[in-house]
Amino acid sequence: MQRVEGLFAEKEIRKVTDVMAEKKNILTYAGLKKYEDELQDLKVVRRKEVAQKIKEAREQGDLSENAEYDAAKDEQRDIELRIEELEKLLKNAEVVVEDEVDLDKISIGCRVKVYDIEYDEEMEFSLVGSTEANSLANKISNESPVGKALIGRRVGDVVDVETQAGVIQYKVLDIQRV
Repeated sequence: MQRVEGLFAEKEIRKVTDVMAEKKNILTYAGLKKYEDELQDLKVVRRKEVAQKIKEAREQGDLSENAEYDAAKDEQRDIELRIEELEKLLKNAEVVVEDEVDLDKISIGCRVKVYDIEYDEEMEFSLVGSTEANSLANKISNESPVGKALIGRRVGDVVDVETQAGVIQYKVLDIQRV
């Protein structure tokens, strides 16, 4: 009975993984270019560099106690995993054409200026797909609480955002193309 349950669980995990792999990755053109460039660099430059490191480490002799060889193999594994990840991401990419973004309402590919009513300050950020989100670069995900609340809103709208810290109110001041 345990083997049957194990097989069932294994199939369910595969289904969840397949669904995740099929999820559309919404990217701006800049995000698409960034990931394509990274993939190209990994395939063309980094693979060769690591292959050379492995070759040099092999030439040193006994591989069982060769830390350089182990490090190079680990680096090779990491590169191959990242290549696989990027290929899946790009395979399911849906690119937002910034020139076609409707500036009457907030959508992915917009730069938004909002006013935080509680803290009396203006903030500006770009709304991007979840794979491009980077809070340090003021890029928020369309799937984040703030992103979800802002999608479809217009200049002048006051938006209530449910966060872990409580409800935050923003007033939309401006919408621009990224």
